[in-house]
Amino acid sequence: MPDFPYQDRYPVNRTLPQHGRPRDEVLAEMAEMAAEEDAFWETGKCSGTMYCGDHDHYAFMNDAFGLYAHVNILQRDMCPSATRFEGEIIAMALDLFHADAVTDGEPAGLVTTGGTGSILHAVLAMREKAAADRGVTHPNFIKPETGHPAFDKACHLFGVELRRAPIDPVTTQVDVAWVDAHIDDQTIGIMGSACNYGYGTIDPIAELSEVALRHGVGLHVDGCLGGFILPFGQELGLDIPLFDFRIPGVTSISADTHKYGYAFKGTSTLLFRDKSWRNAQYFFLTDWTGGKYGSPGIEGSRSGGLVAATWASMVQLGRDGYLGYAREIFATAAQMQDAVRSHPELRIMGTPTFLFSFTSDDFDVYHINDFMRPRGWRFNGQQYPNGLHMAVTRPQTQAGVAEAFATDLAEAVAYAKDKGHEPAASGAIYGGVAGGMTDEADEFIRAVMADMFDAQQAVPPKGT
Repeated sequence: MPDFPYQDRYPVNRTLPQHGRPRDEVLAEMAEMAAEEDAFWETGKCSGTMYCGDHDHYAFMNDAFGLYAHVNILQRDMCPSATRFEGEIIAMALDLFHADAVTDGEPAGLVTTGGTGSILHAVLAMREKAAADRGVTHPNFIKPETGHPAFDKACHLFGVELRRAPIDPVTTQVDVAWVDAHIDDQTIGIMGSACNYGYGTIDPIAELSEVALRHGVGLHVDGCLGGFILPFGQELGLDIPLFDFRIPGVTSISADTHKYGYAFKGTSTLLFRDKSWRNAQYFFLTDWTGGKYGSPGIEGSRSGGLVAATWASMVQLGRDGYLGYAREIFATAAQMQDAVRSHPELRIMGTPTFLFSFTSDDFDVYHINDFMRPRGWRFNGQQYPNGLHMAVTRPQTQAGVAEAFATDLAEAVAYAKDKGHEPAASGAIYGGVAGGMTDEADEFIRAVMADMFDAQQAVPPKGT
């Protein structure tokens, strides 16, 4: 691979071109790259990432996006349609999570820029509400170890102590007793996942609710990944426990429209049991020389295109559309999980949903990855224990993909049995550090990741 992507095929821009290029030429160059890159996931062998995969649907959303892409939805007097789109997105999401069951508040929500945006706002709201209502000055927040790293990021950014609760290694669910024992008068909230990114398992939200209500703290349910598919799994009669506003202690839920909501990347919903939680993180500056300033969330300017396209996706698909896609995804996930269970050398972690993770006690499971990656499979790697996970999305529901998974997996198991516990090539990238994490290993991994970020954001090197 060249030092800078596509430098061997297209002109490299280190300064603004003296003369602009023809639009057709620019678009042709971009279309060529896009078509080649799309071919990677269109096979259905890529875990997660592309949740819809339907180019007709993307074209439809592109049309909707284009009508409002140039609009800044800060200026609602100029674009009242943004209030319609945003309000109806929130209303549809609240309905999906049974906000009608709430009798002790006025449900409300935000449209954010993604899962991390929703989680940041949720933690900020908890911190501000705990400060205002309970006088909390040294806030702490408790998450299961399996909770998304965005909670760690939020606590880091907002000066909140993070307490990580252990999980049961068999069920992969949070240790509720540990959570209960580690709440104090400075705890602003706790969280559970529905489902978690690593294993596709759902924390015992009802039990966490009892703990939250007893201590008088917030309970956030992270449905960023599963929020727009698990409710339809429940409707299909699958064994998916309650995790929404029907549980009395749940104060907020995050759910990404840009995953199984099949919208474009860059949108998510954050829903609150009562608007006092949402309003706690409103920001106001009334004495600025530039005028009165206020914002409902962290972001300032936002393109109207994203809320328009998200609204268009939701209303065009409707409940029937989402239910149909969910039926196909859950069926495919079950078929792929059965393929894993057919091999006694492999072990699925916990009781998963549409996303599953597997490991092995007989060999380094990353040998499976080494064998299957050249065949086009792209799994997500895990550590402690080393594992591989597959988030099943619409591309996997294509004819023949689940069958190809079973065939390739069988050959991969034979390969891995021959390799045993000798180090796998991809283990150095994805797997845990042998002997556990040390300060030296942590420092080295941080340096490697920083170099990767540097490369991804690098300007074109000289001489290209």
